[in-house]
Amino acid sequence: MTAVVSQNARGRQTAEPAGWVSSAPLARVSGDDLQVPLVQGGTTTYANFDYAASAPALAQVTDRVQQLLPFYASVHRGAGYASRISTECYEAARGSVRRFLDATDDQVVVFTRNTTDSLNLLASCVPGDTVVLDIEHHANFLPWTRHGRRVVQAAATVEETVGRLVAELCSKPAALLAVTGASNVTGEVLPLERLATIAHQCGARILVDAAQLAPHRRISLRDTGIDYLAFSGHKLYAPFGAGVLVGRRDWLDTAQPYLAGGGAVREVTTAGAEWAPAPQRHEGGSPNVLGAAALAAACDALSRIDADTLAAHEHRLADRLRDGLAAIPGVNLLRIWNDAPDTVGIVAFTLDGFVPGHVAAYLSAEHGIGVRDGRFCAHPLLARLDLDGALRASIGLGTTLADVDRLIEAVGTLVRTGPAWNYAATQGLWNPTPETRPFTSEAPTGAAPCLIG
Repeated sequence: MTAVVSQNARGRQTAEPAGWVSSAPLARVSGDDLQVPLVQGGTTTYANFDYAASAPALAQVTDRVQQLLPFYASVHRGAGYASRISTECYEAARGSVRRFLDATDDQVVVFTRNTTDSLNLLASCVPGDTVVLDIEHHANFLPWTRHGRRVVQAAATVEETVGRLVAELCSKPAALLAVTGASNVTGEVLPLERLATIAHQCGARILVDAAQLAPHRRISLRDTGIDYLAFSGHKLYAPFGAGVLVGRRDWLDTAQPYLAGGGAVREVTTAGAEWAPAPQRHEGGSPNVLGAAALAAACDALSRIDADTLAAHEHRLADRLRDGLAAIPGVNLLRIWNDAPDTVGIVAFTLDGFVPGHVAAYLSAEHGIGVRDGRFCAHPLLARLDLDGALRASIGLGTTLADVDRLIEAVGTLVRTGPAWNYAATQGLWNPTPETRPFTSEAPTGAAPCLIG
């Protein structure tokens, strides 16, 4: 077999067999042996291609939560042993996030509920206009209106898009440039270090929505010059209700508390309050201790996976998926640009003659494959692509070569022979008719009970 020599992300050369793709997952995730029912009868191992929506928990994450549960207690100001342990774990979690992102000394870690929560928090702190692209997820598009949002239409290439951002930032002062790290629709990555430099030269700061980037690529805030970054635990293999905002202290220290209440103050009188500095200033109420610990465990686990290995494994699987789908008549792969410097493991596509929801229902019911369909909380981008909806297959640490080949074969079968079952849409949701799969406690072993009443 012919060997190909490629350069990895750090410039080192690696020799591998041509066409080689790892058949094993990079890490164990919960549900990787989940058996799901098929509409035609029987069961199959679930093939999860919906990582971009919510990733399953890493084994290290569930182990950490189980370890901490007996010590779970309210954090801060508790004298009890369990409270002290919970407090130590909660505060140590900030250190794991800082190391994972290589944050600078001036950047603080604020725990939130998710990326949307983080971006709304920062929006309350920004002292001026925010410049955004029209391709953003709604979480990085809607919050900025309160202090002035200026929308730039992405061009057909990254280079032209960067030029438009430069023109907008130079046209009049802006406080912040808010951009996606990787598109949640197509997975395409922007040149973040370059954009950070441009923002700073124009007198602005930069925020990166890393919800889709952080699970796939290592990010150094120090090296890139990124001022603020947000991501969600539920996309980083820690689905326990926590997210983070990491960023420069000054805006966070001077803004009004995002959530006024206990824990956010130093002193309270009937006349007013003396607020604590960040991060406590924006963490009012009892925090999500288990969520923070889970997120920290995910950061630690991902940090132990070699960055080059992770990127190479994902590229091979994603390229195989794209090539396999592109070879099927009627499949149209979606792209924003033709010169994106990198693309993470997200593949969006449409299929001529089929509504996306119909295809997704078919893949689930007849093949046990989970994909996402719809507009992916990116309505302006889908409108630009002249689409009412699409399909999205996203790859993660638990994805295998067999999963990829199953998806390609299932789509090919649909094109060649059509579905083997009838399907109908009710209020926009496609389902097989009749629906033979159990969604109660009668579901097969390993399937979740009581999904519907």
